[in-house]
Amino acid sequence: MCDLGITPQCFNPKVFYVVKKMMDREIDYHCHDHIELHYILSGSCVYKINDNLYTVKKGDIIVLNPNIHHKNILSEEQETLEFLIGFTNIYIKNLPKNHLINESDVPIIHLLKYHKEFFETCNSILLEQQKGDPGNNLMLKALVMKCIILLLRETLWKEQPIEFQGCDFESSNKTYIVNRIISFINENYMGEISLGKIANNMYLSSVYISKIFKEETGESPINYLIKTRLKKALEIMETSDLSIKEIAKKVGYSDAYYFSKLFKKYYGYPPSRHKSLKKAAP
Repeated sequence: MCDLGITPQCFNPKVFYVVKKMMDREIDYHCHDHIELHYILSGSCVYKINDNLYTVKKGDIIVLNPNIHHKNILSEEQETLEFLIGFTNIYIKNLPKNHLINESDVPIIHLLKYHKEFFETCNSILLEQQKGDPGNNLMLKALVMKCIILLLRETLWKEQPIEFQGCDFESSNKTYIVNRIISFINENYMGEISLGKIANNMYLSSVYISKIFKEETGESPINYLIKTRLKKALEIMETSDLSIKEIAKKVGYSDAYYFSKLFKKYYGYPPSRHKSLKKAAP
């Protein structure tokens, strides 16, 4: 199995910090607007996470999604050495944006299969920080990406007792991205959407998403958006007595005249005629 819920085109985390820290005092109950990982290098303590208590020890990884409150609870002379990574801009299939685990999952992970490799990667991060060689910011990002992938392999990947048949990365990645674009448009068609906004949501370039969307669907993302809006407008006309201006606004058009032009181009007649025919119907 090769699906970790991420693709090369969509996996572009923004790393805020990586730091090794001795936690010898309690911190205030707080949260972040990004993901934070705590890798326990030594010691043990209790962590309060969203009002639940968890005992953590060497080798454990605490996974904190955005807005998850947490604090450490130390007894007398207790301390932990922790490796912290803060990052954002990730999307994993079947999880909310910027989430590594479901909200209902236990936020403590103890690596088994990938423990040694994860530990060595963290050491490589610290060494890279100390050296400060040219391009070290890119190297640090690459190493953090490796840590995330190892964590996903441990938690999401299940070995299959069947012959490995390989992955058509190019095809599966394109289909996955196009499906995400379609979902984004279907969920946000009533708002202000541009090609740039779609691209920013996907962390991809406008040129790239236009190219693969056309290859997979035969039309551009914007043409798909227009068709979606006009179909929704027709549905509203069939079920309500709203004015053309009100309908246009409901499907994302502030200019009723522009909306009417698009409607006529797509259906062959203006929206006003459709409303007249509806009123004349018995």
